[in-house]
Parts: sequence; C-alpha cells; structure tokens
Amino acid sequence: LFVGMAHAQEPKHGGTLRVHHRDSPGSASILEETTDSVTVPFMPVFNNLVLFKQDEPRNSVETIEPELATSWAWSADNTKLTFKLRQGVKWHDGKPFTSADVKCTWDMIMGKAANPLRVSPRKAWYANLKDVVSNGDFEVSFVLGRPQPAMLPFLASGYSVIYPCHVPPAEMRTHPIGTGPFKYARFAKGDRIAFLGFGTFSTAKRAARTGVNPRNPGQKVKIPARTVVKFTPGAPLKAAANTGKVAKKAAA
Repeated sequence: LFVGMAHAQEPKHGGTLRVHHRDSPGSASILEETTDSVTVPFMPVFNNLVLFKQDEPRNSVETIEPELATSWAWSADNTKLTFKLRQGVKWHDGKPFTSADVKCTWDMIMGKAANPLRVSPRKAWYANLKDVVSNGDFEVSFVLGRPQPAMLPFLASGYSVIYPCHVPPAEMRTHPIGTGPFKYARFAKGDRIAFLGFGTFSTAKRAARTGVNPRNPGQKVKIPARTVVKFTPGAPLKAAANTGKVAKKAAA
C-alpha cells in the first residue's frame, strides 16, 4: 500500500496543460497593457528582476525573492538600489541576457528610449526614478531622486517583466521573446495562445529536473512540455492536463 502511494505521488513530466482564460488580450506586450488578461497567459514567457513568492497568500517585502537578479542592496542613503544579475541566462532566441536589457526596459517605460513603448501605463510608478545605470554586464543600479521603499515592490510586480534590448516593442506585441520557462509559439486572437516549455535556469526547469518545487521542497510538481490558453469569456479559470483536471475560481 505504501509503495503504491509513493509511486502515485511521483511527478509526471510532459504532456499539455490546457487553461481556460477569461479574455483574448489586446496584445502580448505586458509593459503596454493594463489587465490580467495579458499577465495571466504571458507572464510565463518572462522573468522579473525580483518577484513576490508565488506560494505566499499575501505579498510583502519579506516575500520578495530573486529571479533575474541574484541579490540586491540599498545604498547608505537609500537612493540607489543595486542588483547583481544572474549569469548565463539566454533569451528565447539564444542571445545573452545582460544589464543592458534591464536599462533598455526602464528607458522604454520612462519614455527615454529611441524606440519607446506605444503607451506606458506604469510610467507614473517611476516618477522618482532618475536613471538606471549598468555597472558591467551583470550589475545594474536604480538611481532615485529620494528614498522610496515602494521601489522594490514595484519591481516585484507582474507588470515589471524584463524585455530584450534587441527586440523592438512592436514585435513584442505579436511575438514576445523572454527568458521564462515557456516560449511563445502561437497567438490566434479570440481563440487561443500556445507556448512550449523552454530550458532555462527558472523554477519550472529546476522542478522538471528534480520533481520538487524549489520554492517549497516538500511539494511535488508536474511540469507540462506545452501549455495552451483557451479563451472562454466569463468562464472560471480551469486547468486540464493529461494527468487530471483542476478547476479554480478566478481571483476577483
């Protein structure tokens, strides 16, 4: 009996995860959009510098953990926030991730880039941000006009993903390229979005190798090789995999 129970808990990798989503997003560009209709399907394509721990029921500064950053520190006067960056990370097109991508992302958000975003809904979040400075390929500093404790939580938001410097914003609306655990494959507006698993440093890949969620070592995980988001207006959030079905009411 106990042998059977242990065997049943072993993770199964591969297959297709199908998720029913409430709406067809206007575009794939998280930095230019304003609702969960975009973040829910497209966040797995990207990474943040830091992110709120996903298995915590309430967000707080204490639940922020690194993603593309490995560590961070404030200056003595709390006007400079410096991040050490993860090395060896690749974009989905094979190009390397560096501090230049972080600087480009916030130059676009703040309207300073030569090729800016079409619209920047969260520009006001960074009114106190004077500059983003690259200190070599794997360190970047956010320079503030005055101390702002909320800066780190802003960067941990689902709307604070990092964009690649070498891909124009117009292309990110229709064919997003990220560093996340899933790579964009297809977007049929009004019907579905398809993603493929991508081998990165990320949580999903580490879990796929070990069968354990690194954010919760006691939890077994199932990692799909493919994800399909199907648009079902007004429907609750549902996920169906080859190993079973799960239904969960969407958050209000």
